[in-house]
Amino acid sequence: MKVHGAAALLLVAGLLAGCGSSSSDEAGGPVEITWWHGQVETQAKVIEELAADYNEAHPDVKITPAVGTTNVDDMLQKVQAVLAGGKAPDIAYMYGTWMPHLAKNPTVYDLTATVKAPEFGWDDFWPSERAVSEVDGKVVGVPAVVDNLGVIYNKKLFDAAGLEYPDEDWTWDDFRAAARKLTRDGVYGTAYPVTGTEDTVWRFWPMIWQQGGAIVTPDGRKPAFNTPQAAQALGLWSAMARQDKSVYLDQNGEKFLPLFQSGKVGMIIAGPWALLDIIDHKIEYGVQVLPGYNGNHETIAGPDNWVVFDNGSRRAKAAADFLTWLTRPEQDARWTLGLGNLPIRKATTELPAYEKFVKDIPDMDVFTANLDNAKQARPHLPAYPEFSEKVGDAISEALVGGTPPQEALATAATEAGTVLGRAR
Repeated sequence: MKVHGAAALLLVAGLLAGCGSSSSDEAGGPVEITWWHGQVETQAKVIEELAADYNEAHPDVKITPAVGTTNVDDMLQKVQAVLAGGKAPDIAYMYGTWMPHLAKNPTVYDLTATVKAPEFGWDDFWPSERAVSEVDGKVVGVPAVVDNLGVIYNKKLFDAAGLEYPDEDWTWDDFRAAARKLTRDGVYGTAYPVTGTEDTVWRFWPMIWQQGGAIVTPDGRKPAFNTPQAAQALGLWSAMARQDKSVYLDQNGEKFLPLFQSGKVGMIIAGPWALLDIIDHKIEYGVQVLPGYNGNHETIAGPDNWVVFDNGSRRAKAAADFLTWLTRPEQDARWTLGLGNLPIRKATTELPAYEKFVKDIPDMDVFTANLDNAKQARPHLPAYPEFSEKVGDAISEALVGGTPPQEALATAATEAGTVLGRAR
């Protein structure tokens, strides 16, 4: 869900050139593929090196990398704009939550046959990645980046509070107790981004899944999150924030990581993208899976995808062939591990590059193993972004405004139900 090295990247000015059919393509020369990758600086350099290597080994293809947008958040809007003009990139970096919307677009190339080919190794990707990529039996994209949520904690603050480090069996009650003890001398035990955006919401969904709950009904027509179990989960955070005073409520979502990096927050729920900056700030940290209910430590993954647009069969097939090459373990190691991201496929963990990766970034292997705890995907709903906003508002109102959790969730369920009804 995030564009990593460290945090969401602000990108340089969009490069929109090179999106139409080329004369060489039409004339039967090398097929030209435009690749909107949404990366800058070190990330863009790796992209360019990969494209150059592929071009050298495949003289009948020319991969042309381009940023695509000034901010990856705008990639969907930008692609839709150029599609309306009859032009589109051949490959674009897209957030996983956009897949249901893209699946309805006839210009999106169906990658099902590509990933089902034996040489692709689709079963080597984690189930959470495949679940986001597939919408109603159609493979809309192939994984570009994957992450998940765990707890990153400050070992020195735990030591100073006389706390044992969390183990893989810890519970949400354990989490609350630890946060309470860590809260002293200007330090908060933990933090929560209360922006009302998906950054707020995706930290809440695992607590519902861990208790056997669901986000929507199986037919996707009604909200299913308004339950006593969900109210209990939100109630825990509300009590921590308002009674224990152990939660730093980050109302713009940009302060809790710097506070952790400066030793002012003891634990954060975050993903692997946070580790490089934490290391740079010389924080002695540990990583553990999310606390659980009844032994269930389910988490949530945020996969992003490479999506292919159909600019003619020759270009679409060349783009799909390139993605087959790009996602092989050797290239995966260069693209993901080299930038501090998790591998997108299991075979990559067998390479020497992965051994070096986990040595250079302590406890990164905890996040890799935690991909096995990512068993469900967010609902495949085109209306999910608006649906999510209603839940984000409820969480913020409970933690910041003091609205009783059950009341906040009931309001959110009514409003989210209206969103789903309009979408039908």
